[in-house]
Amino acid sequence: MEQVPTGKQQQSGLGHQRAGVVQVVGGLRAYDVAGRAVLEGFPAEAPPDGGRGQLLLPWPNRIRDGRYRWGEAEHQLALSEVDKHNAIHGLLRWAEWSLLDRTESQVTVGARLWPQPGYPFRVDVSAAYELTDVGLKVTITARNQGTDPAPYGVGQHPYITAGTDLVDEAVLTVPAHAWVRCDNRGLPVATEPVTGTPYDFRSARAIGDTKLDTPYAALIRDGDDRAVVSLDASDGSRGVDLWVGEGADYLQVFSGDTLATSRRRTGLAVEPMSCPPDAFNSGEGLVSLDPGTTHILRWGIGTH
Repeated sequence: MEQVPTGKQQQSGLGHQRAGVVQVVGGLRAYDVAGRAVLEGFPAEAPPDGGRGQLLLPWPNRIRDGRYRWGEAEHQLALSEVDKHNAIHGLLRWAEWSLLDRTESQVTVGARLWPQPGYPFRVDVSAAYELTDVGLKVTITARNQGTDPAPYGVGQHPYITAGTDLVDEAVLTVPAHAWVRCDNRGLPVATEPVTGTPYDFRSARAIGDTKLDTPYAALIRDGDDRAVVSLDASDGSRGVDLWVGEGADYLQVFSGDTLATSRRRTGLAVEPMSCPPDAFNSGEGLVSLDPGTTHILRWGIGTH
């Protein structure tokens, strides 16, 4: 019997890199390079707090009132964010995932999402965590094993750190032309240009006292079709790059202001997402996953 709340702990290593993946949530618990934390993760003896490292599917972020229409049917999900009357971050955040494959430098875990009230679809998912010479690469794959098209979105919830005590002291770059303005329930109101707002980090600048719980859109990609978020110590001594590639057209950046006091603004959540909040209702970025077809989201992290 496992004695820790996240079950079996899978470790991988390559050179100076070490990563830890957990059985419960299939999530990323830790990633270190040369002995320093790149992720602000969580201890093996504790459950993940604030969504740390969790996989968010079959939707990331929020669904208004937990209710949506798909085809001719209305569906009602449990309200997992009760205070805001939303369904948040999918259905597998606390599920048990199975080890599918493991080598010295790679761990792949998987789970089956069974039909249930509010989401009557069968989807198999896997998450492959691979250490490479340039950092950690994550590939999240979903396959519809049912007989009907399924609404689908995906994300993940890592927190990164540049070694500063608070994110206030760090310098942030977010390559995005637009942000999604949300109401006090975290639900979208409008997608607007970042120009002239406190959320414009296209040019590197200190986070300071800016409060971020902000979805970003219109990502700016490099020659490898990746959008790269950078977080640096103000003296330039340490830096982290988190990139998103195939299947990730949105980001959520969260400075942790609503977390427990000991965790507040100590790490920066940068969440790759395939769709924005409430995509099950707006349809924006929402995938119709046909029977037998797959969806892939790729993201990764490294140091500079």
